[in-house]
Amino acid sequence: MELSQLRKKIDDLDQKIIGLLNNRTEFAREVGKKKTEAGKEIYAPERESEIYRKIDGLAGKGVLPKDALKSIYREIMSAALALEKPLAIAYLGPEATFTHLASLSKFGSSVEYRSCVSIGEVFREVEQGRADYGVIPIENSIEGAVSHTLDMFIDSDLKICSEIYFEIAHNLMSNVPNMKQIKRVYSKAEVFGQCRMWLESHLHHAELMEASSTAAAAKRAADEDGAAAIGSKLAATLYNLPILAEGIQDFSNNVTRFLVISKQIPGRTKSDKTSILVSIRDKVGALYEMLLPIKKYKVNMTKIESRPSKKKAWDYYFYIDLEGHVQDPRVRKMLAEMERKVKFLKVLGSYPAAGNTKD
Repeated sequence: MELSQLRKKIDDLDQKIIGLLNNRTEFAREVGKKKTEAGKEIYAPERESEIYRKIDGLAGKGVLPKDALKSIYREIMSAALALEKPLAIAYLGPEATFTHLASLSKFGSSVEYRSCVSIGEVFREVEQGRADYGVIPIENSIEGAVSHTLDMFIDSDLKICSEIYFEIAHNLMSNVPNMKQIKRVYSKAEVFGQCRMWLESHLHHAELMEASSTAAAAKRAADEDGAAAIGSKLAATLYNLPILAEGIQDFSNNVTRFLVISKQIPGRTKSDKTSILVSIRDKVGALYEMLLPIKKYKVNMTKIESRPSKKKAWDYYFYIDLEGHVQDPRVRKMLAEMERKVKFLKVLGSYPAAGNTKD
């Protein structure tokens, strides 16, 4: 076919695609009305998980890669959510932080985003109804758990409704044309930890200056002579900073896990996680006894993290991730038996297990 003919084919298809998208969105709005009438949340993680599974199955039948199809559908669903109900997402800010990027990868660009100065503020925004959902970091594959997030769950009634695995790529950005001229590097302490070997090898002469966020670091670097920052490509764009080196993290598999918090637990899918918080009695063998029901009912434990209760010396809470949903009979029986053996047990949420998302 001639070029003009090919373009005519594309134009015809675009017309059909737009018509189908409008039809899909009309049905989505009707679904939103039904959810509102039933008192259900507009965002349904279990339905989102089902759609992405179907996309995975269909991806091999055409030329578009799976990740590209998911990105397209993320924005389609984001626009539909915004039409069903104006949604506000609170996140640990400011703009252009990795938490902001992870939030965008989950909810798309059509919803409202509210930057928060602390993890505690994200919880408060959702608790007080000023935001529908919150996005917070819980752990990094290199640096480990985010203790402040774990501590917030002790007193909060909010639930984990979804999770995001986001691949972190750190970039060195500066107005300085040559790295040898850099005197100071700004970033978060955790980021310095993730780039330690690269910094020792390439910028051992520079002073490392801690900032409240990678976005705040980029702003400082943009305002100061001889300064650089480590952060996301979005931060470099936002503050008009040239990127001098890409992907400077010491390990390529640098992934941060984020949690989405809300007031409700979503329904079951074919692949779920359940997170719980447990406090054990002060006696010999208490931890072993607590873990016995997990083995008895053959529930896979994927994570256990201890945190001091801050109420009594040497008194600890345990944050535990398990495979399965609280509605699964095996998980329900296991939790009931565990609760009888411990001092305190709290279900933090059951939610679809997530895969990795690249920056």
